[in-house]
Amino acid sequence: MEAYLDNSATTAVLPEAAQLVMKLMTEDYGNPSSMHKRGFEAEKYMREAKQTFADIFRCTPGEIFFTSGGTESDNMAILGAAYAHHRQGKHIITTAIEHAAVSAPYKFLESQGYEVTYLSVDSEGIISLDELKDAIREDTILVSIMHVNNEIGSIQPIAEAGEIIKAANPQCLFHVDDIQGFGKLAISPKAMKIDMISVSGHKIHGPKGTGVLYVNKDARIIPMILGGGQQKGMRSGTENVPGAAGMALAAKLMVKNMAENSAKLYELRGYFVGRLSEIENVQVNGPKDESQVAPHIVSLSIDGVRAEVILHALEEKDVFVSAGSACSSNKPAVSATLKAIGLKKELLDSTIRFSFSVHTTKEEVDYAIETLETLLPMLRRFKRR
Repeated sequence: MEAYLDNSATTAVLPEAAQLVMKLMTEDYGNPSSMHKRGFEAEKYMREAKQTFADIFRCTPGEIFFTSGGTESDNMAILGAAYAHHRQGKHIITTAIEHAAVSAPYKFLESQGYEVTYLSVDSEGIISLDELKDAIREDTILVSIMHVNNEIGSIQPIAEAGEIIKAANPQCLFHVDDIQGFGKLAISPKAMKIDMISVSGHKIHGPKGTGVLYVNKDARIIPMILGGGQQKGMRSGTENVPGAAGMALAAKLMVKNMAENSAKLYELRGYFVGRLSEIENVQVNGPKDESQVAPHIVSLSIDGVRAEVILHALEEKDVFVSAGSACSSNKPAVSATLKAIGLKKELLDSTIRFSFSVHTTKEEVDYAIETLETLLPMLRRFKRR
């Protein structure tokens, strides 16, 4: 049996989306900028894809921009906003547990003379709204807070953060990395006072290499990619029509069934965490309250076994998980998130992540648990001295 439990790294493309992508690659393959029938057909697919996301975010199609993925969306939002408003101030705020797609551009801006405030988190990975309120100043131009942490699944109080930010400094832009939350948890930019939202296609059963950035029409950012002026000059380059259309279809289906899917995922997560209690010396990280944790992520620290060892031992049994973020798991670095929540030093390199999708079955979960129960006693015999 195979148990693919690494869905926070990537998901299988929905058949409907894959079929649409194939059709646009082999039949309706025109360039949206071409002034003929093929071009008009391609442009129609782009308009429909933008309208799909506009409907989801309850915004106008002009506030939707397609990118190559979540990393580009984050960079476009952060760098674009920072450079556009540097004359108003150079103070920016983010959290200590952001994905590298956010933390790296923040560190780059820091090297360029911007002042960065990193919000701390508690032992469950949740920011303090009081700390956020105290951090905002007149010269604060940007705040970036992820919706769902990609390693431990903690959900940040985004709506409350938006209220605080705009009350303290109405000109400050609020960016949310929603790459792990989109399609699983509701988000409403206007109601939550969010100016920019980043989304990744391959986390929601869409094709890889696709992403979306929502930008409030009243928010000003500077383009990071210049050229032919596509997408109103905000993101030049020939549009990835198959990718955008496939991602939009996947997003439409995921959002349509979001309540049902999330209920299923929470039930599966609860069952998985319950079964983990049968195994000695393992610890589930992140919030205990279901309302504060994403339905699809479980971070597990296993005393006495390195993450890399257990990951490959599980792989040999066709159980696929990851050690932290898949985007950085191939680099030997200690997780900033695990350090920020105060995880014991001996567990920092003994933590793995299980992540589910709507296609994950109870049988896969049972197989993963049974495999862990079989492997751990043997692996612990080789515990480092």
